Amino acid sequence: MEFTRHPRAHFINNRTMEIFRKFDGLAGDIEKAQPPVDLWRKFVYCTSLSGSVLGSVDHMKQEDFDKVISPISVAHFSQYKLVDLLLNKLEGIGFHTCFPDDIGGRLTRDLVLENKILMGHECSSIQLTDEGILLGASFNNGGTMQERKLHCGLLLAADGAKSTVRELAGISMEGARDLQKLVSVHFLSRNLGKYLSSERPGMLFFIFNPDAIGVLVAHDLEHGEFVLQIPFYPPQQMFDDFSIKVCEQIIVKLVGWEPADVQVLDIKPWVMHAEVAEKYTGCNNRVILVGDAAHRFPPAGGFGMNTGVQDAHNLAWKLGLLLNGVAGPSILQTYESERKPVAISNTKLSVQNFKAAMSVPATLGLDPTVANSVHQVINSSLGSVIPRNLQKTVLEGLFSIGRAQVSDYILNEKNPIGSLRLARLRSILDEGKSLQLQFPAEDLGFRYEKGALVAEDCAETAQQAEKLKHINRSSGEYIPSAKVGSRLPHMLVKTLSSSSEGVLSTMDLVSGDKVQFVLIVAPLKKSYELACAMLKIAEELTLSAKVCVMWPQGSVDAKVRGSRSELAPWTNYVDVEEIPRASDNSWWETCQVSKNKVILVRPDEHIAWIKESDMVRDADSEVRRVFSQILCLNRQQV
Repeated sequence: MEFTRHPRAHFINNRTMEIFRKFDGLAGDIEKAQPPVDLWRKFVYCTSLSGSVLGSVDHMKQEDFDKVISPISVAHFSQYKLVDLLLNKLEGIGFHTCFPDDIGGRLTRDLVLENKILMGHECSSIQLTDEGILLGASFNNGGTMQERKLHCGLLLAADGAKSTVRELAGISMEGARDLQKLVSVHFLSRNLGKYLSSERPGMLFFIFNPDAIGVLVAHDLEHGEFVLQIPFYPPQQMFDDFSIKVCEQIIVKLVGWEPADVQVLDIKPWVMHAEVAEKYTGCNNRVILVGDAAHRFPPAGGFGMNTGVQDAHNLAWKLGLLLNGVAGPSILQTYESERKPVAISNTKLSVQNFKAAMSVPATLGLDPTVANSVHQVINSSLGSVIPRNLQKTVLEGLFSIGRAQVSDYILNEKNPIGSLRLARLRSILDEGKSLQLQFPAEDLGFRYEKGALVAEDCAETAQQAEKLKHINRSSGEYIPSAKVGSRLPHMLVKTLSSSSEGVLSTMDLVSGDKVQFVLIVAPLKKSYELACAMLKIAEELTLSAKVCVMWPQGSVDAKVRGSRSELAPWTNYVDVEEIPRASDNSWWETCQVSKNKVILVRPDEHIAWIKESDMVRDADSEVRRVFSQILCLNRQQV
């Protein structure tokens, strides 16, 4: 896995926070440690951090706080801080972080590495063997690079966008490369953080003035932690040009005054790509790509880390069932068939969002496509004729002329050109056509079309789902529905057990402690029969399963006790009562399905199967068919 102290992804969407809720209170830890929401809910567009505010966008809505569509809100938290929390959680369940000095110089594969996390190691070679993968892990031993040989049955490549494992496995990336080159400057300034907290709090600051252009990411205003993104254009402008002193000067130009406590911690170049791996597995399915190793997005919208976490969540339960002998080997192929389409969709969406971000400077007279064209002309016509330093002078001179478009002389209401541009900018911001932060229709409404699931029988239903998907995306809203492959909709319910009464989300019906399937049924005779068949077949398969009986609001105890007799001798079930919101929709209406249907939910909270219980003649045969498809087993194994 790739670890870095340089702040990267910082926005955590609803779906990822839902996953973190199930991991030993991780979501709660994030909520406690993140900055107050009022300090990061806005994107601010300005001429400097102390100059004119051109506009702002508030990306939080009341429904985010009311938790209407999800049991938990989005969060703002730096990735390196998240890694620290994850390591603490892993150590709490028996894992140990080990550095090269802790292990010593032993280079053989005889090391006992169970429950160990090797820090300071990097994959340097892989070799396919009859048993799996022979991995070379390089490390620094007293100033000398050495390689440790390790053997594994499966190798999960979570080593970042520049994945060495992906390259060694011969897996190429597909898509658009080199969309933009930037320098990322990580710095601290409590003075600046204090000023922005009181004067103009925000998460992102888009700054345009005649002296400099940049995007400032406020990772934590309370502690004054920032990352500044500066576009640059090699070979005329090189990364080496951005010394600490130069970066400090750019910070002052963008701030508008000189904070006395600026401390530059790190300066790194990076290139923006929009690519997805041609395939997610290699080396006879022994190597599996996860996260940034499988996809590289523009950072617009925070899709990178969120998509990566959801990759791991999708893969984890499948690996658990495979390694325990419950699922067939081909279940690993469903990881790619489910997650790659999501990555392709998120790539397109992040590129669209990046283009929306570029519409703001273009409106102000700073069209990035013009800057790119100027750069290309200099490269093609002057590159082989004049020295680089002179090319740099020409390029920066032309850029300086371009930045004059955002001078106070032009960009004001009294100047006809400036007034028109400011009006267009307000229109872009008001209509939601600038860079967006939240995408609930995609974050919560994505749907697996094929994979470890049972496709709905009715073609008409599939067409309706496709139509609904387009409606959701065009409006940007998430509309709950229970379709095969979709995330289980959230609704508050009350448990009806004398021993454990309480209010929880429907998503909490799926266990966070074990790999378990949940069948949600209404209290109907035929549905109970299917539930009993499901529990019986699951036991034969040594598969953990549970039934949830969904009762309408106001159900009396006498009726609820009926589940005990209908499901006997099985006891792994729970009775819950709906708690509808103001819309008064029942659970089944919220899901847009009739209550005579049963809904089978996978361990990752996605729906694997929906069926009208009245339509099933042989419950045992139907359940065996369902599990054989989901677990990728042949019928003889079920």
